[in-house]
Amino acid sequence: MTATTTTASAPETARRGLGDALRTWWEGLSRPAQWGVGVPFLLLLALLPVFPPPLLNTPSYNFGLVMAQVAMYALLAIGLNVVVGQAGLLDLGYVGFYAVGAYTVGLLTSPNSPWNQTDGGWLDSKWAWLACLPIAVVVTAVSGLVLGSPTLRLRGDYLAIVTLGFGEIVRLLAENLTEVTNGSLGLSGVAYPHIGASESRPDGVFSGGNSGNSDSANILERASYGTYWFWFGMVLVIIVLVLVGNLERSRVGRAWVAIREDEDAAEIMGVPTFKFKLWAFMIGAAVGGMSGAIYAGQVQFINPTGFNIINSMLFLCAVVIGGQGNKLGVIFGAFVVAYLPARLQSVNLVSNESTGYLLLVLDVALFVVLFVGWKLRGDRLVGWPRRGVITGMVVTGVLALLLLGSVLLFRKGGAQTLGDLKYLYFGIALVVMMILRPQGLFPVRQKLLTYGRQVYQAVRRPAVSEPIGAGR
Repeated sequence: MTATTTTASAPETARRGLGDALRTWWEGLSRPAQWGVGVPFLLLLALLPVFPPPLLNTPSYNFGLVMAQVAMYALLAIGLNVVVGQAGLLDLGYVGFYAVGAYTVGLLTSPNSPWNQTDGGWLDSKWAWLACLPIAVVVTAVSGLVLGSPTLRLRGDYLAIVTLGFGEIVRLLAENLTEVTNGSLGLSGVAYPHIGASESRPDGVFSGGNSGNSDSANILERASYGTYWFWFGMVLVIIVLVLVGNLERSRVGRAWVAIREDEDAAEIMGVPTFKFKLWAFMIGAAVGGMSGAIYAGQVQFINPTGFNIINSMLFLCAVVIGGQGNKLGVIFGAFVVAYLPARLQSVNLVSNESTGYLLLVLDVALFVVLFVGWKLRGDRLVGWPRRGVITGMVVTGVLALLLLGSVLLFRKGGAQTLGDLKYLYFGIALVVMMILRPQGLFPVRQKLLTYGRQVYQAVRRPAVSEPIGAGR
């Protein structure tokens, strides 16, 4: 006698988080629908510096300038993501390309430079910065070509050491070539866009003298020069995202993914790995030079101390926190790196000495509880509970040291602000992320790069399964 079995009519639903649900909804939209959703969001984002929300506002800094720095860091993160996230090349000296772009603008437009072209040269001071922006992009791309040609045959730690040396070489050249770069004194009076000049703003809307009129109902009059730099940076970010996104979906992007996953296998399959790695290096360098040109025009002063290795680590931190390979993820990481220290600059860890001692006692007690629990039941913990206990011990241990330092500093005139400890809590964040989510907050998902949207929309509608056997 033959037994007839009946299969389940519906497959089990996989568990998905909010991020996966949003990603599925977004990828299911057509390209016009995505623009229809994205454009209103971008407009709301552009209005943030004009009408800063109380919770997001930065009391110690001009919020427009902070958002302008966010846009600049976003450009840097996108460029570094091409190198690190998409091609899988560890670049620790990305600040060198940032410096090349800034010094290209500074050397051509600063009165302190012997190569100044705005005083009787071929550049007019009104449009000098706009003309120098593409020049800085080209010069930085060429520097990426010069650096990448002999070094991209290296891999892993060796490539990281070489790029780290490149960043330091650029900084030391800027500091020691005093006849050209003015050394540690820097270059002042760097050109900026002279656009929107009026009686109230004789030097234009991008000038540092434009503080905005918060009492005006006109958005353009309310906007300060930091807000205008933020808007300009947003436009460049969108343009670069479109270009990099098209590259990602092309043959170049598929080659980058193959190199990132397994360079030897990609080379065996016929991918010219050196050529595509050089492409990634040049594109990342060009975007970094663009951001450096924006920095030089906004600050109107550059010196070697602004291009140290610490800044290069912060750029890499933005990519790692956001999610390597995810363009929108690294933008969020850039927002965290640029915005969080400015927001926490006016926040003290404790309000007074007695509160500090109370919080210190509670923190030490929590650390002891976690430590004892780990010793007694640590071998039984698996998965997220185990990671949570380890992370809790790391956070409470570091927090105890911070609270102790804040309490001691109160006796000398006040507690330290959280903004001064940005390198510490970014380091803690990286340690915690390596424990809990090493792929970043918004990890990249493997998907079809060619005709991916058409295939996704074709299979999006779930198939209706029919019962078989006796249930048919």
